[in-house]
Amino acid sequence: MNLIHTVALLAVAEYIVFSALVGRARVRGHVMAPSTSGDEAFNRAFRVQQNTLEQIVAFLPALLLAGQYFSPALVAGIGAVWLLGRLLYRQQYVKNPASRAPGFILTLLPTVVLLLMALWGALGLALAR
Repeated sequence: MNLIHTVALLAVAEYIVFSALVGRARVRGHVMAPSTSGDEAFNRAFRVQQNTLEQIVAFLPALLLAGQYFSPALVAGIGAVWLLGRLLYRQQYVKNPASRAPGFILTLLPTVVLLLMALWGALGLALAR
């Protein structure tokens, strides 16, 4: 399987796991649906899931489009940093939301780099015609 597709699927799987962890926190904290606030553990798990959803919307298209113009290994490597950044973000946010910055940066920077790579590739191709 293509490395880029593997990273994309792992990002979706990571999001599904984060969603399941929200469900577990909902049960443990006795937070009844459709409520989106409850005890601190639930609130933190829910915010991680929501922030991941916000980030993945930009990450996946940037990853897949950058892969059309650049080395799959390079693009997948940058994508792997995003995956690790999300894990770090979750770990730190659940422990102490104030410590989430390193994980957030390791999520935002790869997305920006992939976006710029995709734009560079698309504009380069358009200008070459």
